[in-house]
Amino acid sequence: MKYLSRIVPLLLAVFVCSQPAQALPDSFADLAAAQADSVVNISTTKLVRGQGLQGFGFPPGSPFEDFFQDFFQNMPPQERHALGTGFILSADGYIVTNNHVIDGADEVLVKMRDGKEYEARVIGVDPKLDVALIKVDAKGLKAVKLGDSDRLRVGDWVVAIGNPFGLEQTVTAGIVSAKGRVIGSGPYDDFIQTDAAINPGNSGGPLFNVRGEVVGINTAIYSRSGGNNGIGFAIPINLARSVLNDLREKGHVTRARLGVHISDIDKATQKALGLKTREGALVPQVEAGSAADKAGIRAGDVIVSLDGVKIRKAHDLPIRVARHAPGDKVRVGIIRDGKPKTIVVTVEEMPEEAVASAGRHVGKGKVRLGIVGENLSADLARSLETRVKSGVVVKQVQRGSPAARAGIQRGDVIYRINGEPVKNLRALARLLKGFEPGDVLRVMLDRHGDQVFTLVKLPGRED
Repeated sequence: MKYLSRIVPLLLAVFVCSQPAQALPDSFADLAAAQADSVVNISTTKLVRGQGLQGFGFPPGSPFEDFFQDFFQNMPPQERHALGTGFILSADGYIVTNNHVIDGADEVLVKMRDGKEYEARVIGVDPKLDVALIKVDAKGLKAVKLGDSDRLRVGDWVVAIGNPFGLEQTVTAGIVSAKGRVIGSGPYDDFIQTDAAINPGNSGGPLFNVRGEVVGINTAIYSRSGGNNGIGFAIPINLARSVLNDLREKGHVTRARLGVHISDIDKATQKALGLKTREGALVPQVEAGSAADKAGIRAGDVIVSLDGVKIRKAHDLPIRVARHAPGDKVRVGIIRDGKPKTIVVTVEEMPEEAVASAGRHVGKGKVRLGIVGENLSADLARSLETRVKSGVVVKQVQRGSPAARAGIQRGDVIYRINGEPVKNLRALARLLKGFEPGDVLRVMLDRHGDQVFTLVKLPGRED
């Protein structure tokens, strides 16, 4: 018995270690057949009208200005077409896709597997997460089942179904290569990386686990040639799920926030605060009157968890908060003076977004101005000594961006572009959606009361 007690655990250990975590499936045919009716082809049409003087660089007041303005504006509009993918969320016609697939489109057409076509209307979009909800007038459609992307592990098998290069109902398979990827597309980057082949036209399509549940929305690829290089990115469905109800009910997303400024922890901060690791998000500033302030979070605290989920770096915190709605109570784990503590915070509604950039997918990239801005308030107008009373204050200029090359500076107020007033961030974002790569924008600025004119050249498709 003495020897048996030693041998049995050893045999069990050998048996357990010899079992693969997830065996290679014999085939994905059953999964593909079962989900094919839930995946749709999306084609969009956009009418592009004359862009006036953009690209000619005539100074304001030039005698040629009116002539060429009339000439280009009277040109007939041209149609531009694009393709993407979507998946059916509910039997009554709600469909999920990427925002960049349908953004700016004048017509959105959905084609089912059986060849039926429906004109779709846009219900709501979330440019920050790059998610859109559209609807067709149909009933009895086959809807997907949403899975749990948090349970995905690196190495798990996944299957993508989409319409790459317009080739309908293409099925590809691969594994989860990584999780939590940050690729610089926005503040809520938390992508699933996969080597399942994803190409242009796959955008907005579903990423399935081996149980046939949607665990991601195929969104982006890393490619030097425009084709598949074995590196694709999908939005985790748990993150997208948090905004779908808002899009369906309100057409836009109302996000939650704590009201803190955060940063990663470097070696010097770790030593100064006596921290065991560099995991967590340092709080250098708490906004007065914010949800965090009311709950008792202080500058100098280190946030290490939210609702029991570890916060390993500063980027993790807004992603976890984004899964909540304003008014939710969250448990924030902190370290203060070397001691752990939990504070319950009732998260508040996030004010109008502060990042002013056009999120529309064009060609191989996105048209971006390259600034971080905020709406001009009365207090800011006084402190900046501006003449204008409305506009977008430039808080930050990205190095090497179109704005930086045009000489736009921190503290400038953008109040007019191509003769159109820019009253706030929403107006700026709306204007930027109408421009194409290579366009030249005539931008009017208020710089501490002085009027400043500059030309901003947007990067071309090959820039």
